Amino acid sequence: MTRSKTLAAPVFFEGVGVHSGRSVRLRLLPSSIPGIIFRRTDLDNAELPLTTGRIDSQNSTTLVGDRFRVRTVEHLLAALWVPGIDSLTIELDADEIPIMDGSAEPFARALQTAGIERLPDFQPFLRIVRPFALADEGAAIDFAPPIEDGGLELSYTIDYPHPAIGGQTLRRPIRWGVFVREIAPARTFGFLKDAESLRSRGLALGASAENTILMDDESVMNGPLRFPDEFVRHKLLDLIGDLALLGRPLAGRVSAVKAGHRLHFAAVRHLLDHPELTVLGE
Repeated sequence: MTRSKTLAAPVFFEGVGVHSGRSVRLRLLPSSIPGIIFRRTDLDNAELPLTTGRIDSQNSTTLVGDRFRVRTVEHLLAALWVPGIDSLTIELDADEIPIMDGSAEPFARALQTAGIERLPDFQPFLRIVRPFALADEGAAIDFAPPIEDGGLELSYTIDYPHPAIGGQTLRRPIRWGVFVREIAPARTFGFLKDAESLRSRGLALGASAENTILMDDESVMNGPLRFPDEFVRHKLLDLIGDLALLGRPLAGRVSAVKAGHRLHFAAVRHLLDHPELTVLGE
């Protein structure tokens, strides 16, 4: 059985929102109360529990509450979910988590430095017991029961008509060491041809060569890449962050093909709406 976890010490970040372009200060505060709470210090400390927010998927993962929203939560949530940190207060003074270097590595390294504290309560997890699949316009995501060790294994396939990307597939067991070394460092990416359209919609206003892999029609403009297949690794990172919206750990096998945030969210909602697909364990 696994115990609930929090941080052993507070952690502070400062950066810019990749979509808003606004500066933001972020603090992760240890808590002994189960659950992850977002607190907006610029809005009289209004709070939004992770598991009660509505989800919006316009180019990132956004939690929407009655009083405020929090944008681009997926990289931070991935770094918290993999080691099982489920008791935490996340304070920020703007509406978006800072993008940092475009990856989850700054968050993961800071968690390692702060340390993780086990709490008295046990942390229930969801174990998939019945397979299911969802598909949408050529994209698909499949869920199956775990193999013998009872952990989580993820697979992702992408196929972009771009010389620097093409077809890539990655399969990994999701454990903390694997995440820190092989998944967390993978950065978000974007195409120069899409920049004007995104910015006209109030998106990617904070994107830059410091936090995004930028590509023209032929190549990566700000190399080198951290991995030859950094693109699919980042998609796997996004999937992990979206699965964190379940609010508890998951045991099973998940395979995504050309999916994205919208299909990830549909799968999370399907799992939560169909309890016969899972059993709750400790």
